[in-house]
Amino acid sequence: MKLTAVMQRYVLHWGEMGTRWGVNRSQAQIHALLFLSPEPLSADEISDTLGVARSNVSVGLRELMTWKLVQVTQVLGDRRDFFKAEQDTWEMIRIIVEGRKRRELDPTIAALRECQVLLAHDSETPKAVRERIVSQLEFLESLTGWYERVSTLPRATLLKMMRLGAKIAKVIG
Repeated sequence: MKLTAVMQRYVLHWGEMGTRWGVNRSQAQIHALLFLSPEPLSADEISDTLGVARSNVSVGLRELMTWKLVQVTQVLGDRRDFFKAEQDTWEMIRIIVEGRKRRELDPTIAALRECQVLLAHDSETPKAVRERIVSQLEFLESLTGWYERVSTLPRATLLKMMRLGAKIAKVIG
């Protein structure tokens, strides 16, 4: 696949952002390439286009499939596996947010709940520390509860809410 200057910029930036999000740079670049590609690509095509080792591409594709951001597909007349990324931006972001919630927030909430249970039988932990733990748990439970409710809204409703931005706060008061 031939990348234009804009496509190269996009792929490089997505790779850089991936490292800031805790994702391997090559993995993020593979995802960006597949997102931009109008057709599914083979692992060899990905490797050649990005200049990344074939083994690195294989590892990256496996991880992206685990996240459900990339699917394997077949091309008639070709025995190789081809890969395509979710092309709908809303769905892609939803998958990423849901994956991060599952991998990062859910275990943190579980750990904080365990701490809360332990605090019920603990007289040594200072009151201020107890309050911080409980406050953090309440915040994360509120955040994930809000996310779960909002994530079920129709896309058009979400878009309207996003466009309203701070106006919603004025309505609520």
